[in-house]
Amino acid sequence: MRRFSAPGGSDEEENEINITPMLDVVFIMLIFFIVTASFVKEVGLDVNRPDAETTARPDRTNILVEITATNEIRIERRQVDPRALRANIERLHAENPQASVVIQADRASVTQTLITVMDAARQAGVYNVSIAENET
Repeated sequence: MRRFSAPGGSDEEENEINITPMLDVVFIMLIFFIVTASFVKEVGLDVNRPDAETTARPDRTNILVEITATNEIRIERRQVDPRALRANIERLHAENPQASVVIQADRASVTQTLITVMDAARQAGVYNVSIAENET
């Protein structure tokens, strides 16, 4: 049976576009991206460092050891020789036994200097050692 359309009228069945194959492709791509995104794992170490705006100044009861960018070690704003560091920390710790050592290391300082200060604090009997961000 033939269908005849009225003159000037249009046949709606012939003018429709079948979008089913396009939707199938979109759904397959969506499933692919969801599945592959769930298996992506970033490799790294999460380190939580405070920003300069949120860092708190250490208490005056702490023993503050500063390491400058040129690897100079300072206690109470005076330069200390690395060989005399242990004796200075022992003296300050004897004055205030509850004090902990707070090390403020500059970003440009060498890690070996930081390790030297930490070892001297441990040898002086202070096991509560903290590392703070240098605010200068």
